[in-house]
Amino acid sequence: MIRYIYNDGGREAAGFKGSAADCVSRSIAIVSGRPYAIVYGELAEINARMPKTQNRVLSGWTGGVTADRGIYTTSKLFKDYMVRLGFVWTPTMKVGEGCRVHLRADELPKGKIVVKLSKHYAAVVNSVLHDTSNCSRRGTRCVYGIWSLKEDL
Repeated sequence: MIRYIYNDGGREAAGFKGSAADCVSRSIAIVSGRPYAIVYGELAEINARMPKTQNRVLSGWTGGVTADRGIYTTSKLFKDYMVRLGFVWTPTMKVGEGCRVHLRADELPKGKIVVKLSKHYAAVVNSVLHDTSNCSRRGTRCVYGIWSLKEDL
């Protein structure tokens, strides 16, 4: 299992109200220590630079200056942004391989990491899950990949 602490990444303190699909902004703010409003604004700019798509799954992510409907995290723009912030990507699952790493303290590296889950991103700091809900599914949730800060490698 993994210990859980409620953490909105500074969203409320930055003056944002209501709920949003902002897990990417929150998790990056928590792990990097950067202000939520700055991270949110940078990700909103990335979204604005992406071409609007007719794909209904991606339509909420692209073409507008907002980060509250999600981020297209497989885009080159997003990956380049993470690298500029000092993150390194480590995939933890390959196609057809099955889940090898779960959202559990004993299966994750120590330090500050952003984990990619199914339809969600979350922050883990020193083996403690920081999010707005406990998304671990009692230790059964699969981790598809990890963004680690270079300083923690």
